[in-house]
Amino acid sequence: MKTEQLRILATSISLSLCACGGGGGTSQSSISQPRSSGSTANPVPMISALSPSCAPAGEQFVSGANNQLTVIGPNVGPDFVAGSVVRWNGSDRPTTYNPAIVINALTAQISASDIATAGTAVVTVFNPAPGGGSSNPLTFTITTGAVDPQSIAVDPAGKFAYVMNGGCSGGAGGYVSMYTINSTTGALESIGPPVSTYGLGDGAGSVTAPFGKFAYVTNSGNVDAWGDGADGSVTIYAINATTGALTSTGTINGNCPGLCFSSSVVVDPSGKFAYVASGGGEVPYNVGTYTVDATTGALTSTGTIAAGTDPASVAVDPSGKFAYVVNSGSNDVSMYTIDATTGALTSTGTIAAGTAPVSIAVDPSDKFAYVTNSGSNDVSIYAIDATTGALTSTGTIAAGTAPVFVAVDPSDKFAYVVNSGSNDVSMYTINSTTGSLTPIGTTATGLAPTSIAIHPSGKFVYVTNSGSNEVSTYSIGSNGTLALIATTGT
Repeated sequence: MKTEQLRILATSISLSLCACGGGGGTSQSSISQPRSSGSTANPVPMISALSPSCAPAGEQFVSGANNQLTVIGPNVGPDFVAGSVVRWNGSDRPTTYNPAIVINALTAQISASDIATAGTAVVTVFNPAPGGGSSNPLTFTITTGAVDPQSIAVDPAGKFAYVMNGGCSGGAGGYVSMYTINSTTGALESIGPPVSTYGLGDGAGSVTAPFGKFAYVTNSGNVDAWGDGADGSVTIYAINATTGALTSTGTINGNCPGLCFSSSVVVDPSGKFAYVASGGGEVPYNVGTYTVDATTGALTSTGTIAAGTDPASVAVDPSGKFAYVVNSGSNDVSMYTIDATTGALTSTGTIAAGTAPVSIAVDPSDKFAYVTNSGSNDVSIYAIDATTGALTSTGTIAAGTAPVFVAVDPSDKFAYVVNSGSNDVSMYTINSTTGSLTPIGTTATGLAPTSIAIHPSGKFVYVTNSGSNEVSTYSIGSNGTLALIATTGT
């Protein structure tokens, strides 16, 4: 883990612990005072945070190095000394402490066997004599699967599904859960332990598997908490055509300004170009353009182009001629034409959306686009100019609370909007002439749903629920309504 990342994290945690509320009681700031410089006894250590705080059973976590746990002390003065040891369920683990670099953090190497089985582990720190002693305990959780599902993608053949999970608190990035799909029932079956996205920071992001050969995942990063070493990335995976298992083939990392807070990735219909929306925290807001190696899936940067404020989602129309980026901070959609030879984008302007737009979908007929507005609880509807790609607003329609994702079924008859605040999916029929939406009801999801994917057959729908760590599977009726089939843990 980079020095600056640890320094910033340790500082931010210490400051957060110093913030005290009003009223009576003991102030937590009492534990955040410098140690006496005249003391010769080692302090009794205190610990306030683990990074990460959990990991899926049977899978490594990545935090600077594989299975390297960072333990943070709450005090301004050092809680740790030369000889401090991190203990895992009471047993010592190889521990590194370098106060010249980070004054109040330890790193410990955790073995694969330590996280092989779901459960919990007690983490403490022991300081040697004189003085010293054992710290308060913190709990590390080994989960049955990944947590905080953010995004789901189904491969074009409808055989496999992939879920990008944000992961636990502590900034060790996310994981991708892998599933096979039963073509008859739509049921998901886990392929094996989730694979790491090798990201740092919040772990939020998106996943796409456009042609069944490769998958791409964005890691948002968190510059404020982790420094410029966690400015976002895109992880590339090869897909095993038989099993659906993912094998990481590398990552693309930016250095702010650059690939900062990458939020969304899309590959054009030709499979030759990829586009990544990124920017946040007062860093440049842009769309990164890449060429795709047809053999390896590797991405090669060909430049960037400006987007609006806080770009949240990028989409390419089915013809591969136009790209659209939803900007949640400037409440608009950036429009671009795509050079068929180079993949370069040329801006054709912006069009207003609702408040805090976060997702866009272009219908299969290439005539209409739909944008979810999480702040105004509605969906903006646009007609697409077939020649220029320009969007023309044709109205809005109400959705549930905090709509975050929209998708259109392959038959171009139905649209579905995931509402994170009301824990449901709004269902609509589509007017094939005007693109207007007609509500046909809502269906319940798990807690805090985040995304939706429709099976290529048009028979099934999958919704990720970040609050309940599961995927809801639905069948699509002849009238477009959804019926819950099952829920699957991530």
